[in-house]
Amino acid sequence: MTPNASARRQPDEHLAAFLGNPDFVLSLARGLQVIESFQRMTAALSVAQIASRTGLSRAVVRRLLITLEMLGYASHEGSLFRLSPRVLQLGFSYLSSSSLESLAFPLLQRVTQLLHESASLGVLEGNEMVYVARSAAQHVMSIGLAVGSRLPAYCTSMGRVMLAALAPKDVSAVLAGTRLERRTPKTIVDRAQLTRVIERVRGDGYAIVDGELEIGLRSMAVPVTSRSGRVVAAMNSGVHAGRVTKQRMISEFLPVLRQQASLLGSMLA
Repeated sequence: MTPNASARRQPDEHLAAFLGNPDFVLSLARGLQVIESFQRMTAALSVAQIASRTGLSRAVVRRLLITLEMLGYASHEGSLFRLSPRVLQLGFSYLSSSSLESLAFPLLQRVTQLLHESASLGVLEGNEMVYVARSAAQHVMSIGLAVGSRLPAYCTSMGRVMLAALAPKDVSAVLAGTRLERRTPKTIVDRAQLTRVIERVRGDGYAIVDGELEIGLRSMAVPVTSRSGRVVAAMNSGVHAGRVTKQRMISEFLPVLRQQASLLGSMLA
């Protein structure tokens, strides 16, 4: 068995865990897999590329793409397919049904006003952080982030804050199921070392990640804790490392982030 073959089968193995449930709709799950295969991709994809990313057969992928095209969620030109703007309606449906984002946005804007840097709110989904609200400053970073962006939890400040809120056994499970990629020379990819770092974040109540996701990018995150005591999200600010030192982030950024995160948490049950 080649490594590539194993990687292609992984999504199907995930779905297999639900096949015994009579309420599970396999075709819907596969359609969502196809939509998700476009994430972080700027170009159109071929049937073969999507099949490789999802673990589905080319025949199944082709039928799902044609169905999505008939419903207005995809289009194609030649052998390449791309998602259509109608897919955004799926995200808008989530945003309109949740108050977290609408409550967070003015507080993130306040962070940006006070610190003159971008601020974001994210939630943990599996082993990834999903950006659900963002206030952008007028600084250019090479990594493009927007609402809906996903980044690995293990090498991001918000991800480490959210992992620190989990029970140790759950942290171990997440790390065990994560492919730890060395995105920069600074990225921590040793699971034991990551566990120690997360334990330190749990004690400190904040995380700073310096150049592990991208060289030159330094970020700080704090937890957003609801009135019931649950950590429901993380709030962060990202800066260019040459512009803001770690010491300044601790002395100036940390109080601001904690204040706005506390305000947000006080609004959540």
